[in-house]
Amino acid sequence: MADTSSQDEDTAPKERTPLITIFLVFLRLGLTSFGGPVAHLGYFHEEFVGRRKWFQERAYADLVALCQFLPGPASSQVGIGVGLSRGGLPGALAAWLGFTMPSALALIAFGYGVIAYQNSINPGILQGLKVVAVAVVAQAVWGMARNLCPDAKRATLAVIAACLVLAAPTPLMQVGVIVLGGMAGLIFLRADTTQEHVSLGINVSRRLAVASLVTFFVFLVGLPILAGIFPSHTLALVESFYASGSLVFGGGHVVLPLLQAEVVPTGWVSDDVFLAGYGATQAVPGPLFTFAAYLGTVLEPMPNGVWGGLICLVAIFIPSFLLVVGALPYWDQLRKAKAMQTALLGINAAVVGLLLAALYDPVWTSAIHSAADFGLAMVLFTLLVFWKLPPWLVVILSAFGGWAITLLPSVL
Repeated sequence: MADTSSQDEDTAPKERTPLITIFLVFLRLGLTSFGGPVAHLGYFHEEFVGRRKWFQERAYADLVALCQFLPGPASSQVGIGVGLSRGGLPGALAAWLGFTMPSALALIAFGYGVIAYQNSINPGILQGLKVVAVAVVAQAVWGMARNLCPDAKRATLAVIAACLVLAAPTPLMQVGVIVLGGMAGLIFLRADTTQEHVSLGINVSRRLAVASLVTFFVFLVGLPILAGIFPSHTLALVESFYASGSLVFGGGHVVLPLLQAEVVPTGWVSDDVFLAGYGATQAVPGPLFTFAAYLGTVLEPMPNGVWGGLICLVAIFIPSFLLVVGALPYWDQLRKAKAMQTALLGINAAVVGLLLAALYDPVWTSAIHSAADFGLAMVLFTLLVFWKLPPWLVVILSAFGGWAITLLPSVL
């Protein structure tokens, strides 16, 4: 007879954890989780599977699979799922608040510093912060390509996606290549469907799930209509950041081209200020989506400052809540479907192409202006990928490197 004890343990209702405990656990993770989404998932595994035993191994793996399938920041969505498991909807909110608050506050403060001292900061330091974005995005492309494009078909799909986005750098094209990636996956790729599936063990009613999914699509379709009817800058901000949070596959780095397309062409944020903030985001722990808090702080029109930062932060994360709550009851059946798994292979390859295009434009074109910039970027990439230095240290070194470049002869 098969041993079902482990599965029973996975699917049994989880005991409630006090909200203050959930908040404090995630606050500690939000203060210490450096290294980006993949590292965050490792911290979560150590905390919730190894140390606290809140999840069994297979259940945690399934939760991660769900959040990687959904658009949005995977690590934050896993945190929301863990909070939902331990404390219901209030637990999900406590988990998100604890994990997000440290980096959001740090980036809002940095945004105020940019506003106040932009003209007095050594331009080499700001240039260094832009150059480190090249190294960080290149590292993300390197890692994602090795995992998500391990064969010729998927590598070719990624290159085609990158070329399409570079030829027509619009948010619509970025979404279109993801759709085309899924279609190409169905036609040309094959998924391994032999893996065992287990229930996530998180109880969400079908009624609540349906309401969440309906709300997600109502906002996605309705906000652009409202922003067109009522010319409000606040409404335009909410619409832009909600759409970015709804349409990003592949994690925090991939939000870069979407946000850049939303805030730079409109004149809300200059390219230099955008990339300087993105570089600074690598120096703080927690989710990369808190970059939205920085952008909301430094926006040219009102609202900006703290209120602008909070508006953009909440708007970009609302889709994550709605999608996690809406998808949980259906994931066990959906991820068993061979067609869905196969389409996901193509979507992941297209995501690599999207990030590859972002590496060139706007990151490379805005940051690399000389041989010295290129040399600094290569050094930073080596420190990140091969020497495994923490990102916050690499950001500091890049700022000093940018300053040092200004002292070199102009021939460089």
